[in-house]
Amino acid sequence: MKLSRCFTYADFRTLARRKLPSPIFHYLEGGADDEWSLGNNVHAFEKYKLLPEMLRGVENIDLRTHVLGATMSLPVYLAPTGMSRLFHHDHELGVARAADEFGVMYGVSTVATASIEDIAAACPGPKLFQTYVLRDRGLTRELVARCKQAGYSALCLTVDTPVAGNRERDLVTGMAMPPKFTPASLASFALSPEWVFHALTGGGFDMVNISHQVAGTQKGGIAQYINEQFDRSLTWKDAEWLANEWGGPFAIKGIITAADAIKARDHGASAVMISNHGGRQLDHVPAPIDMVAPIREAVGGEMELIVEGGIRRGTDVIKALALGANACAFGRPYLYGLAAGGTAGVRRVLDLFRAELERDMALLGCASIDEIKPKHVRQG
Repeated sequence: MKLSRCFTYADFRTLARRKLPSPIFHYLEGGADDEWSLGNNVHAFEKYKLLPEMLRGVENIDLRTHVLGATMSLPVYLAPTGMSRLFHHDHELGVARAADEFGVMYGVSTVATASIEDIAAACPGPKLFQTYVLRDRGLTRELVARCKQAGYSALCLTVDTPVAGNRERDLVTGMAMPPKFTPASLASFALSPEWVFHALTGGGFDMVNISHQVAGTQKGGIAQYINEQFDRSLTWKDAEWLANEWGGPFAIKGIITAADAIKARDHGASAVMISNHGGRQLDHVPAPIDMVAPIREAVGGEMELIVEGGIRRGTDVIKALALGANACAFGRPYLYGLAAGGTAGVRRVLDLFRAELERDMALLGCASIDEIKPKHVRQG
């Protein structure tokens, strides 16, 4: 299968599976515990039906929207995901170039394998940096200062990881830390020679924005260091401290209830990312799409809502916007594209999303994002 023959999320997934060693593919694919939330994030969209209007004059479709302090050419952006170097040697820089080409925001993870500054150079357009309030507040301040200097548009605080979720697939395949691969999983690396070649020659998998804090002296290395930096004592006051430290568009990621969205607003957040971490943290929590309407009702019209989780095609985005979201974010679709074909794969994913959104909005009877309203969606 070639990239040019990839037309759906499933096509990119199939091609990615062929190219990645099994432990790496399942690390990308998997969720927590029984993976109920992982599947429900996608299936929940099936409950919502679109209600098109006819004869609306849709000869010119405008997909632009303004969110997190930036104008984007599409109402979607690329969610922050850690260690993209695992999936392709183009890593975060390749994703950044594709995002810039399409005029969409790129969310950069604290545990990226490219530097804050190099990503900014590859993506002069809108960028978001995802961080945590770490035990080492000095490191948090350092990351924030670097993002300001590099011209990032927004900061995002992830709050749903006081501890790592129970990702049983990784235990089976050996992707736990430290790795404990089985004979079968090790054999899968031999069946992925292209990946292995670039892994051996492409510069490693360091979390380069924080690796200087370890410098080879930390027992267990950088993975243990970052796990120890997650602070279970955090409260809403810490989120407010970070919002003030940043002083710009500030999102809190991992909100799933209306009550927490109100608290986020009251403690300095301009946006919330309605997310259950792609089903990778606490299992058996609601799908993000199911929480959009109640959260919108609770916080009113001023706060920006971003749906992250289960987005697989243009109609998913339209349903979220109709329910009250300002934009959507996705991770797995573009990571499958990255694994399937590097930068070109990410471009292909974004190109399909753009084409679907343009076509589906015309069929819905909406010429701009602002025209998509609750009247265009029905549950049941």
